[in-house]
Amino acid sequence: MTEPAATTIATDGDGFVLDPEDRRAIEQERTHFEQPQAACIEALKIVQHRHGWVPDGAILAVAEALGIAPAEVEGVATFYSLIFRQPVGRHVILVCDSSSCFLSDYEALRDALSAHLGVGFGQTTEDGRFTLLPVCCLGACDRGPALMIDDHTYGPVTPQDVVTLLEGYP
Repeated sequence: MTEPAATTIATDGDGFVLDPEDRRAIEQERTHFEQPQAACIEALKIVQHRHGWVPDGAILAVAEALGIAPAEVEGVATFYSLIFRQPVGRHVILVCDSSSCFLSDYEALRDALSAHLGVGFGQTTEDGRFTLLPVCCLGACDRGPALMIDDHTYGPVTPQDVVTLLEGYP
């Protein structure tokens, strides 16, 4: 049996090819759910894992792979804060700005990160190493202020911890 070809979807002159391995993984995710919409977050995470973010053309490709409307995929992609719709750095720093972290010196942590990196929220360092983003909750209220770098949660984090913590992420 021959391998299915990758799906090519073009938008606004930008082509996007859904990797055959990603397509198979998305189709496998789809089998776990009665409704295809339920597999949407995982499908977007599969694309993001390969590309680092979810380009516009991927929305159409995921919709086609799941058999749902592109608007449904777009709605999930824009709602879910850990799906990145534009390129991000090699490491994404999410700084919790929930009430709990805010009351435990979040502002000092945010300012230390911003000063050390030379960027504000929503920006990526010139070398492409870090993107700094706020997040409404990391579920680490007992350890605030907290932040997450990639898949690792830290807290409590003081402004003095910033330099040492970031050195672990080349």
